[in-house]
Amino acid sequence: MIHFIVHDERDSVGVVVVEGVRAGQELTGWILEQDRETRLQAAEDIPLGHKLALRRLGDGDVVIKYGADIGRATANIGVGELAHVHNVKTRRW
Repeated sequence: MIHFIVHDERDSVGVVVVEGVRAGQELTGWILEQDRETRLQAAEDIPLGHKLALRRLGDGDVVIKYGADIGRATANIGVGELAHVHNVKTRRW
């Protein structure tokens, strides 16, 4: 089962595509451009359609989603953690 998708292996976040992702759950992701799977453990509950960090992001680091710079981390974000408005400032806003 695919739990999250990533556009390119250089992305720093993926998007959860199933409901019910829980902390500690082993997740399988699909990297579209490279057509391969990746795995990681969810560090916290993550809702459907939300972003999860694929690698550690430091405060101020660029967040890459679908191959594009979408903003900056406003706090440290660990692997498998939710990346959302509480810790990411998007370019859009």
